[in-house]
Amino acid sequence: MAADLHCHTKLSDGSVGIEDLIVIAQKSGIDTIAITDHDCIAGTVRGQVIGKRYGVTVIPGVELSSFDNDAGKKVHILAYLADAPDRLEGICRRTSVARKRAGQIMMLKVASRFPITSEFIISHASGSTNLYKQHIMHALMDAGYTDEIFGELFDTLFSPESESNILAPTKYPTVEEVITEIHGAGGIAVLAHPGFFDNFDEIDKYVEMGLDGIEVWHPANNEMQTKQLQDICKSKKLLMTGGSDFHGIYGTAPITIGAYSTPQEHLDKLLGYKAKKKRAQRKAEKEAAAHAETA
Repeated sequence: MAADLHCHTKLSDGSVGIEDLIVIAQKSGIDTIAITDHDCIAGTVRGQVIGKRYGVTVIPGVELSSFDNDAGKKVHILAYLADAPDRLEGICRRTSVARKRAGQIMMLKVASRFPITSEFIISHASGSTNLYKQHIMHALMDAGYTDEIFGELFDTLFSPESESNILAPTKYPTVEEVITEIHGAGGIAVLAHPGFFDNFDEIDKYVEMGLDGIEVWHPANNEMQTKQLQDICKSKKLLMTGGSDFHGIYGTAPITIGAYSTPQEHLDKLLGYKAKKKRAQRKAEKEAAAHAETA
């Protein structure tokens, strides 16, 4: 069976709760998902418990935000199957604090530009660990200023090219910091949707930093890019994953759970990856010890 390894819930910028997400997956015939909320691991345990109830395997995951200062680009790294997920709490908390500051600034700017209150905007982020652009846009929808989350008003408020944008700077950790933290927690680091942030030219650099895989199947990767990413993964012996990046009504376009997924062959490789690495490490250590004895 295929697995959707990129799903968001109300804990970050999704519009659907954990249980509802799992029920939708189950009714869609998807028996394996990963809940990968932005910089938030709070839903992992609850997701696994609820998943068992509905016969859906929930793989522990999180989507960590980072920034490549040399390339001047955002980079998102998916972390899967961390042995000690609590060790990711620190980096999640730091990013969350930075995002909260930026969200508050943007919220106050919107409240001064439109006849709505900060409390009204905050009410749309109920259940989330943070205030996201989608929550602000949902508030403006309910106030009658737009009929869509993403559209002309969104671009006016949040596009860097817009002269009247309300963007506030957010400091993210570096890509190397994120990959190091994931490995420190015993997790697997996968580059998320390179087609979305145009991270193709930097892949070699991230592999040198220890990147384990790339999200090949994703709505933001076009057909040519998907083929290119498959070739890169094969040549560099990287894991391949896929997911819908489901956000419910907060997505940039309508998408269903399982619309993009990880084929069973590659799911098996992901699940067996850490054991394989440990075997290779033990083998290398034995060979090194044998070489030292004969030297």
